[in-house]
Amino acid sequence: MLRLLMLCGALGCGAERAAPLAFTMLHWTHVSKGNSVFWGNASLDGQLSHLLEGLNVTQVLPLEPPDAWARRQQEVTTYLSYFSQLVKLFTKERPIGYTQSLSCHLGCQLFPNGTSHSFYEVSLNGTAFLSFHVPNATWERRWPGRDKVATFAKKELMKYPMTTQDLQHFLNITCVDILRAQSAATGKQSSRSHAALVLGLILGTFALLGMAVGIFLCTGGSC
Repeated sequence: MLRLLMLCGALGCGAERAAPLAFTMLHWTHVSKGNSVFWGNASLDGQLSHLLEGLNVTQVLPLEPPDAWARRQQEVTTYLSYFSQLVKLFTKERPIGYTQSLSCHLGCQLFPNGTSHSFYEVSLNGTAFLSFHVPNATWERRWPGRDKVATFAKKELMKYPMTTQDLQHFLNITCVDILRAQSAATGKQSSRSHAALVLGLILGTFALLGMAVGIFLCTGGSC
């Protein structure tokens, strides 16, 4: 029996109990001939919590009461509509004859020993583009060489607190607090108390889409 326990320790038996809790979000934006298409989702501890299709975001898990959720939905719709109008305006001035695809993958993990890990990765047209270094609140270019599009996008993102310090706080504090509340398993009341934070984090991801306008301008003309 002792040998079996030692073998399990070496091989990682019971790893399922050591799996971290996770809150992750995926968000895609496609722009073709001036038209923007959005979709994405968010998952909390392996459960789908929110779904984005076009200009509509759906609350899959009942984290907020109907009246509060209605306000959140309107905020998302307003932002995405405004973004779509900007893209149409800019592409009229600088036409782009091909599809641009921007994807964002972000979230955090909480491990059984209390440590955490947060991340934010951005891809452009299927290629790793930028990543956010959470500890230092800095953006890092992932495209090889001295590509002007990645350099331009990094420079723009580093200008604003919303995409530096605020994003760092979201990923390091807010996101991890959500997982700690989930880990505590104190019932529905706890989930509702953190619902605004969950949605705030989701809405925070949309702020990064403003970078896409700069990317479209840069690829359509000179940076």
